[in-house]
Amino acid sequence: MPLRTLEITRRAILSAGAATALILFAGETSAQEKPFEGKQLAVLMVGHPTTDAVRKALPEFTAATGIQVDLEVVPEADSVPKMMLEFSAGSGRYDVVEASSIHLSSFVAAGYVSPLNDLATQHKDFFDEADFVPAYLKPNMLSGKLYGLPLFGESSFLMYRKDLFEQYGIAVPKTFDEIEAAAKTVKEKSNGQVVGITMRGQQGIQGVYIWASYLWGMGGSFLSSDGKSALDTPEATKALEGFARILRDYGPVGVANIGWEENRLLFQQGKAAMTIDATVNGAFNEDPDVSTVVGKVGYAPVPLQTSNPKGGSSSLSVFSLNIAAASEQQEAAWLFASWATSKQHQINSLGTDPNSGVTSRAAMESPTFEKRYGAFKEAMLEALDKGNPQYIPTVPQANEIINNTGIAVSKVLAGTMSAADALKEANDENNAALAR
Repeated sequence: MPLRTLEITRRAILSAGAATALILFAGETSAQEKPFEGKQLAVLMVGHPTTDAVRKALPEFTAATGIQVDLEVVPEADSVPKMMLEFSAGSGRYDVVEASSIHLSSFVAAGYVSPLNDLATQHKDFFDEADFVPAYLKPNMLSGKLYGLPLFGESSFLMYRKDLFEQYGIAVPKTFDEIEAAAKTVKEKSNGQVVGITMRGQQGIQGVYIWASYLWGMGGSFLSSDGKSALDTPEATKALEGFARILRDYGPVGVANIGWEENRLLFQQGKAAMTIDATVNGAFNEDPDVSTVVGKVGYAPVPLQTSNPKGGSSSLSVFSLNIAAASEQQEAAWLFASWATSKQHQINSLGTDPNSGVTSRAAMESPTFEKRYGAFKEAMLEALDKGNPQYIPTVPQANEIINNTGIAVSKVLAGTMSAADALKEANDENNAALAR
C-alpha cells in the first residue's frame, strides 16, 4: 500500500498518540513487578543516530524492567560478519541484533533468529503493531510470521545546494547525465573549491548501496526474472561506468574510503554541491549544530535515465531488531526490542538525536518531527512511496551478492579493471552463490 494512502503525512495523529509521549515508561508498563530483575542482555547494534538515542535512554528501560543491557555498537560493514560468526557457532553471544531486512531471509532459512508472534501476544507492554509504518513492518514478515521489529527506515534521494545551483544557473537534475553535467559545471566554475558530487565508494555495502541507484535508474537489476544474476548486461555496465566516471572526474579525493559518515560530513560541511544518499542525511543537513548548509539544501528524487526501469532507483531500507534463536533470554530480549521500537521511545528520541528515520506513525506525525525535518519531509515521503524493496536483493545469498558486487565496484573506481570485465567476474560468482 503506498505510504501516502496511509494519510500519515497530512492528517493529525490519534490524540492518544501524542499523549503517550508524556507518559514515563516505568509508569505505563505492567513490568513494574520486574520479573526479569537482574537479567543482562547482550545487544549488537549498528552505529547510527537511532542507536545513540537508544543508548541514552537505556536507564529508563532498566528502571522499568530491571533488565541491564550490554550494548555493543559497530559500523554497519562489520555488523553482519560479526553476528554471522556467532550465529553459525550457535554461541548465543548476542540476545538481540540489529540488521538490515535484506539479510532476514537468510537468517530465517538458517534458523538464526526467532519468530516473534507468540512473544508479541504474551508481552504487550511496549508493543503496538498498528503504530508501525506498514512499509517498514512488512519486510519483517516472512510466511505470515514476524521476525523483527523495525528500528529505523530510510529511502534515498538527491540532495543539492540550492544556492550553488542558482549561482551557476543549474536546473535540478532529472537524469544521471544531467547530474554529471551539473557536477562538471560546479567544479569548473568554483575552480575546484567545491567538488561537483560526493557519494559513497567504500567497498562492500557502502558503495553497492549507492551504486544501486545507478543500476536500477539505468534499467538494470541485480537479478533476472528467473533468479539468476543480471550484472553481465549493457545496462549494468553503463551504470558502473557512469558511477565511476563522475566520482573520478568530479568527486572528492579518496572516494574508495568514503562511507556513509564521511560522505554526509563532506556535504554538510559545504564541500560538495550534490550527493545521493539516505534520507536520514537530511536531518544532519538541517541541524545548525553540525551543518554549515542549513536552509541551503534542496531535495529531489533520485534520477531515472530510462522511462522503463525494472525497479525504482530509490531504496527502501529497514533496519530491525531480531532476537537470536540461540538466546536463552527470549522474553527479556523481546521486552528490549519492543521498548526500543515503541512509539513512546521514538517520539522522545526526536528530542535527543537527528533521527528522521522513525518507524512509528505517531513519531512521524509529531510536532517535533515537523519542526526539525519539515524541510525535507515531503521529499522523504515521496522517496519512500517510490522506494524499491528489492533495491538490494532480499535473497538468502544477499551478503555474498553484496560482497562480490562491492569488489567489482571498487576495482572500477580504482581503475584496475573495466566495468564490463569486473561485472562479468561478479556475475559469475553471484550465479555460483545462487546455485548453492
